[in-house]
Amino acid sequence: MNATTTSSEATSSQSGTDERADYLETLAKHRFFLVNTLRGLDEEQVTATPTVSELCLVGLVKHVAATESSWVDFILDGPARQDGEPDYEGHANSFRLLPGETVEGVLAEYERVAARTTEVVTSLADLGVSHPLPEAPWFEPGARWSVRRVLMHIVAETAQHAGHADIIRETIDGAKSMG
Repeated sequence: MNATTTSSEATSSQSGTDERADYLETLAKHRFFLVNTLRGLDEEQVTATPTVSELCLVGLVKHVAATESSWVDFILDGPARQDGEPDYEGHANSFRLLPGETVEGVLAEYERVAARTTEVVTSLADLGVSHPLPEAPWFEPGARWSVRRVLMHIVAETAQHAGHADIIRETIDGAKSMG
């Protein structure tokens, strides 16, 4: 994941002619910040929870990958039908490395999710297509999100968790990924 841009990308972005490239470039930048927090650390460090929260670096990457993947599913298929109670344990487990999972596996999955997102964003005919949001207490009843809105949400989610990861990394060894 490369946070730099070429002059043609910068020109395209400045002219506002390639909205898709802007979304993907911004998302790539924040993905880089997130993954960069793991650089040079061992498994014990990337699974450590050195702050008062239960968050760890690799767990944040795993969670962001799962969240991005589910929003891309939403772009393609609309809201998933949910039977019964929300899966709170599954949500909590999306933030931690479980037995049998590896740091390399989480990073490979994030790369796969990123490639899929890029493929979907570049191949869609219309970013204005919308779907109703699933029923949930955190969504306004009857609300719909367009592909654009979903992409903004994915960027925001990735940036927010990259910030969390930066704080955790700084707590571990003083290194900063964004400054």
